[in-house]
Amino acid sequence: MTRNEAAEQYNQARRRGQREYREAIAAGRYPYLPVLDDILQNARVEAQLPLGVVEVPLAQVVGTKTAGRTAAFSFNFMPLLGAETEFAAKWISLCMAHVEEGIRDPIRCYEYLGRFYVQEGNKRVSVLKHFGAANVTASVIRVVPQYADNPDIRRYFDFMAFYALSGIYEVQLAQEGGYAKLQAAMGKKAQEEWTDDDRANIRSLLTRVGKAYRDHGGSRMRLSAGDVLVVLLQLYDYQTLLDDTPAGLAAKLDAAWDDVLALERPDAKQVSTSPAAPPEKPLLQRILPVKRPAGTAALKVAFVNERSPATSTWTNAHEFGRTQVDQVFAGQVTTAVYNGAEQGKNDVQLIEQAIADGATLIFTTTPKLAAASLRAAVRHPEVRILNCSMDLPYASIRTYYSRIYEAKFITGAIAGAMAANDRVGFVASYPMLGMPADINAFALGARMTNPRVKVEVQWTCLPGDPLKAFTAKGITVISGRDTPAPGHPSHEYGIFQIKPGGVLQDLASPFWHWGQFYEHVVRSVLDGSWNKEKSGTDGKVVNYWWGMNSGVIDVLFSRELPHDLRHLASLLRSGIISGAIDLFATRIVAQDGSLKNDGLHGFSPEEILHMDWLCDAVEGHIPEYDELTEEARPMYRVQGIHRERLPKEAGEL
Repeated sequence: MTRNEAAEQYNQARRRGQREYREAIAAGRYPYLPVLDDILQNARVEAQLPLGVVEVPLAQVVGTKTAGRTAAFSFNFMPLLGAETEFAAKWISLCMAHVEEGIRDPIRCYEYLGRFYVQEGNKRVSVLKHFGAANVTASVIRVVPQYADNPDIRRYFDFMAFYALSGIYEVQLAQEGGYAKLQAAMGKKAQEEWTDDDRANIRSLLTRVGKAYRDHGGSRMRLSAGDVLVVLLQLYDYQTLLDDTPAGLAAKLDAAWDDVLALERPDAKQVSTSPAAPPEKPLLQRILPVKRPAGTAALKVAFVNERSPATSTWTNAHEFGRTQVDQVFAGQVTTAVYNGAEQGKNDVQLIEQAIADGATLIFTTTPKLAAASLRAAVRHPEVRILNCSMDLPYASIRTYYSRIYEAKFITGAIAGAMAANDRVGFVASYPMLGMPADINAFALGARMTNPRVKVEVQWTCLPGDPLKAFTAKGITVISGRDTPAPGHPSHEYGIFQIKPGGVLQDLASPFWHWGQFYEHVVRSVLDGSWNKEKSGTDGKVVNYWWGMNSGVIDVLFSRELPHDLRHLASLLRSGIISGAIDLFATRIVAQDGSLKNDGLHGFSPEEILHMDWLCDAVEGHIPEYDELTEEARPMYRVQGIHRERLPKEAGEL
């Protein structure tokens, strides 16, 4: 390259810089390079750690360490100074050296929150960015911030742990928990270090995914190419993606695009708290309804269960719901059942079998089947798939659960009134999403009828027998399991009282009426109202979380319940159904003494679902993963309230 040719390259780079300078000014943005020294004035720094000489992605080199050369560059490192300046002459010489020999001398820079700020080598960075280089060799000092419980700092600390294993900067994720998912998807243990081949493979895959993402408009989006790669790894095997062609990766991204949009948009998730009204039919259809020939069905619905109705009361409750669909839509709908779906073993095969058998609407009835449901939904966008879980961030499937805390509030009021010694027991299953809300709602109900009451929590997911623990402490009024469990007396569920001689007396019980939900969903597919809550078409995530006003959950009262208490419970039930009672709209203090609610408002669905605290009327704690029995841990990994803190395992969402 001649000097004149290099000078022309400088002029081109300068024109780019000037154009981007003007665009920044017009948009009200700072037009020059960010200065790390200025940024750190308002930051709390824990330490500075030398990382040695490493390969740095040029896309993450965003500024300068000091303010000395700020005005010489636009915000994207393109030069701004005139061609007659000494600055331009040095830039031109570097340009010639880059073309003829390559720039070998490492720059010196500081890294803060995953971005790099140059101390020495700004012009080298400028030249390399102008020619579209991907990386630059750099001597790096990492500026470590003090830990704080906010999303940016939490993500950065996750990254530092990831970098210690991987040694690469290219993977920068906006989604919390993504680094653990990537590690697991690669088939690596939580603390397993990467090899040179691992780094080369991920860099190659990330480049190809990044191109497909940019072709979809990703350069205008918040998510990084790394975030998109993590989404794809939840849907496809790591080796499959490695071996795929650019065209194949683009097709896979296209199939998963709604799920990418769902993560991109902070408002994508919507909680459906009650059934949508069916669309108004045209007058002619109302007068002359279309008749379907005998023996034909418009819809085939499949139910995929982990266990059989004979071995699981949970499955049995869903089976009753399925039979309601058969009865209500006889001649319009056929149903099929697939039992024995095991997570990570045959779950995908059973869902695929249901689709092969003609099912176009599928319910998977346990959170453990969420991953298999998602993968099937991406492969078969024509099939509607719903998973019985809550709070999944994917648009390709819908989730459904019930607001059982409403029923717990009523049973808590009954328990508080019946507690002879101001103590009530509560048997909790798993520390999963919504369970702290169930416990708190129960305690608030109990305290409403007995201000002195204390609710002691025992967990079935911990070693020991909750009933024996309560009995030893003289607690005789207990909120047991929500449904009878195999191997346990039939009275050990709902609210019951231990009478003299050890006799258990029923008082009341929450009741799951899944048939109401299944009937509504099937009807919404048949009449077209399903499309009112778009999912799988525009990146909207739909989570059904219906309560007593929908009939999906209710409370059954025992004949042994005193008349006045039954009357009170019935009034509470009516108030919750009508919306007149918001049980969380009261003053609530947590166990640690912090004020959670001043009583002037209730909680949003998100706040209720993600409660990770217990109110001051409760004795006991929310167990962490390490405390759980081995049998309980798989469920926690899927729906645990702090599941994002766990290292991910292969196949987990």
